[in-house]
Amino acid sequence: MTSYETHSGATAVRARACGVGIALLLLALFAAGGVLAQADKPAEGLDLQRARSQFVEAKGKKVFYTKKWDLSDLPSYQPQQPVSGTIRMWGSNYIVDGNVGQYWEEGFRKFHPDVKFDFHMKTTVAAVPALVFGVGDIGVGRKITFAELLLYQRYKDRDPLEITAATGSYDVSGWQPGYGIVVHKDNPLTQLTMQQLDGIFGAERLGGWEGTSWHPEYARGPEENIRTWGQLGLTGEWAHKPIDVYGLNLRYHQATEVSDRLLKASDKWNEHLRIYANFVTPDGKLSRSLNDDLSKDRYGIAYIAAPTLNLPPSLKILAIAAKPGGPYIPYTMETVRNRTYPLYDEIYMYVEQAQDKSIDPKVREFLRFIVSREGQEAVQRDGKYLPLTADAAKEQLRKLAATATGTAAASSK
Repeated sequence: MTSYETHSGATAVRARACGVGIALLLLALFAAGGVLAQADKPAEGLDLQRARSQFVEAKGKKVFYTKKWDLSDLPSYQPQQPVSGTIRMWGSNYIVDGNVGQYWEEGFRKFHPDVKFDFHMKTTVAAVPALVFGVGDIGVGRKITFAELLLYQRYKDRDPLEITAATGSYDVSGWQPGYGIVVHKDNPLTQLTMQQLDGIFGAERLGGWEGTSWHPEYARGPEENIRTWGQLGLTGEWAHKPIDVYGLNLRYHQATEVSDRLLKASDKWNEHLRIYANFVTPDGKLSRSLNDDLSKDRYGIAYIAAPTLNLPPSLKILAIAAKPGGPYIPYTMETVRNRTYPLYDEIYMYVEQAQDKSIDPKVREFLRFIVSREGQEAVQRDGKYLPLTADAAKEQLRKLAATATGTAAASSK
């Protein structure tokens, strides 16, 4: 499961871009939750889509989190100008399968009653192409992928504006949950660093990516590979046991995100990675057998989205440190929401920017509303995504301030 090597910035872009045409044709085939079958479990794509729809619909209107975070430190929304017209939103179905899209619309229209919304929310895969081809004003979903960013750059000669709309969930699958690192309960380990996870899940590489820019300084050699538990300090029977690594199908966006975070976006995976994907059970339900197999493997380790959800008692979640030496942060709702746990996730909104960095005024006002206290109260009310912290919200407002001109920009500082 290794990827090709790249020897220079220019060569890297050509090497990875050569598959972009095919990738773009395939984008529309894959919804954000993943639709491919597990290798040893036969399934038809449309059967998977039907099972996925039932899975999402069963959760969409449910409030999972009743905890009320204190959001008084978030800036309250103050309109900077009256706006009108229609805001066209494309992308993640989870926004409208849940209630947050409706709450955002209703809340914003209290300030701007002449604004209407046109939702096209079937899959994140449509978010960026809708911006590129001028049929959408806001693209909503998970982090933009390499192919999507390259598509945008090729047509626009610039980057889209990226705004974080909410923190991902703690344990609601589909709603961008955080990632946990899971091992067997018999494993003496209790914690790992991000660097160690790179050694475990990754392989030697000649560089890595930031967006569509190749960075040779992200190279590392095979001496940093971690393949036995003894390399992590375990002794006795564990010392020479190989580490069995489990993950998700490499076409799933979760695998791409983990590569981005752990492997410097190199896609250079451990050569023994065992990959899993969704399949449909005989009773028509969506399933994935990774947890079952991992629970039987004392020497296994996996990255799992929403790791506390249906976790077998034979497995445990490790604390993770962003840097060597700690601090080591456990996976809890609090640490995911406050973003101290390194592998939290986010929901993003992407917007077309002009050459002068300005954006459509009505879109700008709506985004300012979303990251305000009122917009994040809507996230909390929906009970699946987690509301932004004050620091995260203020950072988004700073980005939006840079898109204004003249007196509007001055008043937002």
